[in-house]
Amino acid sequence: QVQLVESGGGLVQPGGSLRLSCSASGSISSAHTMAWYRQTPGDQRELVAIISRGGATKYADSVKGRFTISRDNAKNTVYLQMNSLKPEDAAVYYCYAVQWGIDYWGKGTLVTVSS
Repeated sequence: QVQLVESGGGLVQPGGSLRLSCSASGSISSAHTMAWYRQTPGDQRELVAIISRGGATKYADSVKGRFTISRDNAKNTVYLQMNSLKPEDAAVYYCYAVQWGIDYWGKGTLVTVSS
């Protein structure tokens, strides 16, 4: 069984920065795609950033130029550097990975953006 564990969430002022990390453990051997999603109460989970095993990235329009997704394939770890944070970015951020057609999700880490 694969486990994804997020860390790095917390409280930050508007304009501040946070770096999220997600480490995969368990039976996972090679994640082909990893991503970050976020969700606020009552809303659907939305894609924030996604990265292929080869390093190709795609971002939600709302975070382009501010967030950067990266990965370490050997460690099966994905990162999300979040800069110039806005109150609208506040949410629970979830790590996602897929291996051999099977989806895996982390439990989420809370990001709060408030003055």
